[in-house]
Amino acid sequence: MRPILIVEDDITFSLMLSTWLKKKGFDVNSVTTISEAKRIIAQKTVDVILSDLRLPDGDGIELLRWLEEKGFSLPVIVMTGYAEIQTAVQAIKLGASDYISKPINPQELLQKIEEICAVNVSSNSFTKPNTEEKNDDFIHGKSINALQMYDHVKLVSPTDMSVLINGNSGTGKEYIARLIHSQSLRSQAPFIAVDCGAIPKDLAASEFFGHMKGSFTGAIDNKTGAFVAADGGTIFLDEIGNLTYEVQVQLLRALQERKVKPIGSNEEIPINLRLISATNENLRQAIEKGDFREDLYHRINEFTIRIPSLKERSEDIILFANHFLDQANTDLNKSIIGFDEEVIKLFSSYSWPGNLREMKNAVKYGTLLAAGKFITLTDLPEELTTTKGEDEPHGVTQLKSEDHERVLIIRALQETGNNKSQAAKLLGIDRKTLYNKLRLLKIE
Repeated sequence: MRPILIVEDDITFSLMLSTWLKKKGFDVNSVTTISEAKRIIAQKTVDVILSDLRLPDGDGIELLRWLEEKGFSLPVIVMTGYAEIQTAVQAIKLGASDYISKPINPQELLQKIEEICAVNVSSNSFTKPNTEEKNDDFIHGKSINALQMYDHVKLVSPTDMSVLINGNSGTGKEYIARLIHSQSLRSQAPFIAVDCGAIPKDLAASEFFGHMKGSFTGAIDNKTGAFVAADGGTIFLDEIGNLTYEVQVQLLRALQERKVKPIGSNEEIPINLRLISATNENLRQAIEKGDFREDLYHRINEFTIRIPSLKERSEDIILFANHFLDQANTDLNKSIIGFDEEVIKLFSSYSWPGNLREMKNAVKYGTLLAAGKFITLTDLPEELTTTKGEDEPHGVTQLKSEDHERVLIIRALQETGNNKSQAAKLLGIDRKTLYNKLRLLKIE
């Protein structure tokens, strides 16, 4: 049986948890203080520690520091109340394997323990698996939706299947594409990202396939296209739904024949690469409208990964907020400790239409303005503090001034890549109303 140590001063809760875990086949020891926990750890084999954050003789942070000082690499799951999420995140930074909020969901706890035991090959020799690409802009979430997404990433990465990533603006589609590449057999080869929404129609073929010097006006040098640059590796086509029908035909041909011909060249260049695409649009609807080729859709979509929006992974909100705070402190040379209770409540209830990108900007904004050690509501951007609850209409329908209305409309257009249908949806109005607003406010 797997030995588990529970460090919890609530005797009733500890007894209930011990009884339940014993029924699941674990060998459970329970203590009420940090000093008792240290004694057990020093004397007995322990595979996993479940520790409350608030204990009579200290807190879980102190226990983590002691484990590190003594050289014990034991996995620790901290158990925390809602108001202590900040401390739980600090515990993760100090080496805790995971945290779980009270009241505890038994099945969620069991899943976390089993995941840890699966990699804990021998007692006191636990090492966290490092399966994610190092990237300062993103971290792995721990919500159920996030874990399911990463499971899909892990499954498809070693294959050579074409992957279509679906997700709203700001959810981190390029990060997931890079993660797939980093875990693939092509990880040592190039990863080339192309923003299809930013390519002018007349230059798309050149960007994708390259051109020869003098092949058209402005072609002053030979250019290597993205497909050739990615040979042997992965090409990532972001916002692929923005490609014109003509470019879609050229792309389909290149993918089918695995050859590209630079503009002005008579020779075809063979390519060997993996395709990952991303979109925030419904390509099925685009096919029905005749805006996207169905044969190309099936070519790029051998496997789909959906990135959940931030409001669908509420358990990750404070985790991401603290991560972005660390970044903002570094960028701005500040030392803000965290967020006050009102900000935590706002972050947890806000709908985050701009997802991670919006949160990162909001946290950096608050870090810059914060005069004390914690970010308060007055430090945050106006659009966060004036937006109503998630179940109420938000956006231009509840604005109090034209200036604020202008700010939110421009922001919505930026978040959706100037897609007016998506922007209208984001603002809670129909497309016709948005066009009227654009005209009245003279927004181009």
